[in-house]
Amino acid sequence: MLFELLILEGAQAGLNWLTVLKKREGYRAAFDNFNAEKIARYDQEKIETLLTDSNIIRNRMKILSTINNARAFLAIVDEFCSFNDFMWQFVNYEPLLNHWSTQAEVPAVSQESEAMSKTLKKKGFSFIGPTICYAYMQSSGMINDHTKHCFLYHDN
Repeated sequence: MLFELLILEGAQAGLNWLTVLKKREGYRAAFDNFNAEKIARYDQEKIETLLTDSNIIRNRMKILSTINNARAFLAIVDEFCSFNDFMWQFVNYEPLLNHWSTQAEVPAVSQESEAMSKTLKKKGFSFIGPTICYAYMQSSGMINDHTKHCFLYHDN
């Protein structure tokens, strides 16, 4: 699921999140339910098929990035045994709780997302800038940016 989320966050680059969410099931079907082992073996024929699939965002660079990121993901799992543990190191294995009063205060990047982006790029990932990493951290629960007035905000 973390790999799926990372791929969808990358697909969202330059688009709004709703566009990607509406295509989520299409992505699952087109990309073998986000099976990184299968995606890592995609060939040119599969790429050409994906480029004609209207159920996903048909951007060649994003499709190639998904294949590349599957390979990088598998390398991290081989090296660290857990992608989850690898990713959580950027927040010291504890969710970060921010204390924003308004949505306008919520940043697009943080020191943690910049460190994550830099490290993932060194590990071979693409479409993984600090803004994408910050969105990933929010959506995976690593950072809680609910404002103080939101019913989902917890002050602990």
